Amino acid sequence: MDRNRFEQYIARFNAEDASAFDDFLAPEVTVQNGRLHYCGVQGMKDHYAKIWGKMKETLSVRRFVCDGSTLAVWLETHFAVQQDDAASLFGSVRAGESFDYSGLVMYQLDAAGKFADIKVAYFDFVRTDLNGVRHSLGIVH
Repeated sequence: MDRNRFEQYIARFNAEDASAFDDFLAPEVTVQNGRLHYCGVQGMKDHYAKIWGKMKETLSVRRFVCDGSTLAVWLETHFAVQQDDAASLFGSVRAGESFDYSGLVMYQLDAAGKFADIKVAYFDFVRTDLNGVRHSLGIVH
């Protein structure tokens, strides 16, 4: 997978286009994000159904490296809370708060060039409260 193709995935993800998962993920993809684990395209769709619509998640690629079978990116992700949610994946959140992730995501590619395994590692995860105060959270899952 080249950078242009990956950027197509990112654009569709940022547009909250769940069909991107059908096009870019292997059917039995495995995902590990901290202590959070899920499998399959439907698992990915179920995960983002809990986020999209309540938070606007925007991914930005800072660095891209691919050797053909492994793709690694330094991602920065901004989550803008759009509505109060007492049971979000990040705990209780209020509209107007935000979260910022910085870290590495490693994708193992299958023979068709789809994501077969995804691992997320954290540099930092920061919550900005309604007063503009930033709090480092470490790993949230």
